[in-house]
Amino acid sequence: QVQLVESGGGLVQAGASLRLSCAASGLHFSSYTMGWFRQAPGKEREFVAAISWSAGTTYYGDSVKGRFTISRDNAKNTVYLQMNSLKPEDTALYYCAADRSPVVHSDVSLYAYWGPGTQVTVSS
Repeated sequence: QVQLVESGGGLVQAGASLRLSCAASGLHFSSYTMGWFRQAPGKEREFVAAISWSAGTTYYGDSVKGRFTISRDNAKNTVYLQMNSLKPEDTALYYCAADRSPVVHSDVSLYAYWGPGTQVTVSS
């Protein structure tokens, strides 16, 4: 059974940093494109970042480009999201997701597996 479990969320002030982790099990992790998405109350789920199975390709949403960095450690079956210069508008529930496609993409409907999410709250 595939499981994705996010951690590292919390309450921080604007300008601070957080590092999210997502531990995967039950799948051949190094064969999956991994993505991070977020959803704020009353809003649609938004693409944040994605990384190819080899970590050779990354892709970011416009709202986080230059502030967030996605990375992965295939030996630990874990994907990370380093978030710097956090803003109040980054407040959301952050999800990691896995997709077998070799192409890095932002299409939420194509990611097959999802974690339960970790809450990030940024105060002004």
